[in-house]
Amino acid sequence: MGRLALPFIDPAVFDFWARHLNATWSWSQTLARVVERRVEAQGFVTLVLKPNRRWQGFRPGQHVNVGAEIDGRRITRSYSLSDAPRADGCIAITVKQVEDGKLSTHLCQHARVGDVLSLGDAFGDMTLPAQPTGRWVFLAAGSGITPFLSMTRALAEQGMPVDLTLVVWARNRAELCAADELRALSQRHPRFQFKAVLTREAALQPGESQGRISAETLAALLGPLADLGQTEVRACGPGGFVATARTLLAPQAHGFQAEAFTPWTATPTEPNDAPAHTVQVTLRRSGRTLTLDNQQALLPALEAQGLSLPSGCRMGICRTCVCTKHEGTAQDMHTGELDTETESALRLCVSRARTDITLDL
Repeated sequence: MGRLALPFIDPAVFDFWARHLNATWSWSQTLARVVERRVEAQGFVTLVLKPNRRWQGFRPGQHVNVGAEIDGRRITRSYSLSDAPRADGCIAITVKQVEDGKLSTHLCQHARVGDVLSLGDAFGDMTLPAQPTGRWVFLAAGSGITPFLSMTRALAEQGMPVDLTLVVWARNRAELCAADELRALSQRHPRFQFKAVLTREAALQPGESQGRISAETLAALLGPLADLGQTEVRACGPGGFVATARTLLAPQAHGFQAEAFTPWTATPTEPNDAPAHTVQVTLRRSGRTLTLDNQQALLPALEAQGLSLPSGCRMGICRTCVCTKHEGTAQDMHTGELDTETESALRLCVSRARTDITLDL
């Protein structure tokens, strides 16, 4: 019906008048109204949203691009869906306020019930199979817990059909997101274990320990790493956390999948395969040539030069920032893999230039 009427109706005109009647009505946009707001932990706020009919649903573990108008400019970022699918059609995102993060600050500090946000389609491959079996381990650091909240809640609704251990790293107890709920779930479901690891506070409560991710810490939490051959491991957190989990567990586990919300960068004890220098980045469509740092991801480096580029998750998952690299060598900052192909699709948010390159921008 919509496509048949399209020649006779301007969608922008329809949206303008429709929103005078209902702020979430739209011809082509997915919009959602905030219907609940709650503080989940120190620095974390959960917003429950009621999407309009254009919302196509999601699978636990997926993300969604969320947009809001801030100071006259629409800003979009990616957030995990943090609840299991609900019968009432509502969805939830759990947002951690990030220093200098305009959208996260707006959502945590200023968003209120009744506000309307824009949504993209759900995306992401780190999800549960239709019928999970065996043993599962979720490893989360900081806001990396949010996709695991969705998956854990979904498994709990199924009666916890698998053995699941959720380990969450946080700086202190106040920043443990949904800790009381997770402890209650572990009491109701014998197959579920919740363990908290604090990095800047002493471990005092049952199920708590202290320390950063390491072979020794993981062995104490999960048992001998060599015994993980029948275990599915999922990890989410900063790039360094995910890189360490991958190194220690991927060779041992039956399956390993991870998402990092910041690119990995080498530390002084880790080799960096390219010394710092500048490169020339040619933008073919605009005719500009920029001098950029070869250590920085291309997306923020280009934004610092005044370019306004489409982006979403900024961690290499949603592909909103993908553009064509015509020439040159780029490096994936998550895996270290070099891309030397011509006419290749480059994710600007997690790629850095290793030589002079040409982009379709």
